[in-house]
Amino acid sequence: MFWDVMGAFQVFQGIENQKSDMRFLYFLVDFFTILVPFLFSFHPKIKFYKTWKQFFSACAIVSVIFIIWDAVFTYLGVWHFNPKYTSGIYFLNLPVEEVLFFICIPFSCVFTFFCLNKFFNLNWNDKTEKFFVIIMFVLLSGTALLFGSRLYTSITFTSTAFLLVFLKFIFRVNWLGSAISVYAILLVPFLIVNGILTGSGLTEPVVIYNKTEIMNLRLFTIPFEDVFYGLELFLLNLALYKYFLKRSATHVASSSAIKFS
Repeated sequence: MFWDVMGAFQVFQGIENQKSDMRFLYFLVDFFTILVPFLFSFHPKIKFYKTWKQFFSACAIVSVIFIIWDAVFTYLGVWHFNPKYTSGIYFLNLPVEEVLFFICIPFSCVFTFFCLNKFFNLNWNDKTEKFFVIIMFVLLSGTALLFGSRLYTSITFTSTAFLLVFLKFIFRVNWLGSAISVYAILLVPFLIVNGILTGSGLTEPVVIYNKTEIMNLRLFTIPFEDVFYGLELFLLNLALYKYFLKRSATHVASSSAIKFS
């Protein structure tokens, strides 16, 4: 994922410098984000394509949640999209590129998790995971209360805090630490992709945030809230992906037991 977005960043800068037609820039961000993960899904040592059914089942559910969230926030004026960088095709008042974002980004993130966990042991011990979740819950919920009047900050931090608690203490997933490790790695391409969308290397941002609805703390051009918005998007997709994988394995095992009984 890193190399394709680096290449994309150079392409976008070249287009911007030439003052060319920029209407398809956001589409190109989506395309370059998913290109390499898609191609390497067929690599004989990876074979991520064999779990596409489970991934797209998960993604279909999560994308509906985020598209509704996105549409509501757009309606409320939390953010809006620069028509200079979009194709002009809309769905629920969102550029179609924004809808594709909720497919391309999760695909690349879950693919990265799939690959890294296939070749490396990234697991944390149980005590470390619990400590991390408790600390994050306190920090995120405290910040949400402090900035309670700012929609993007309060809702994103609150929902992320409770998602971490639910995954660790209610659903008791055994992959949370490895997911956090992978996300830490993904922050590098995240800074590039979100940097482009928020104006890095461009004369204007693609996504324009209402300063009264965010903390106005930024990583370069990226609102700090986006880090946790992205984490939430990744964890929800991964959680459902893992659930559908487990259900598929159980179904296969049950079918085999019936067949050979």
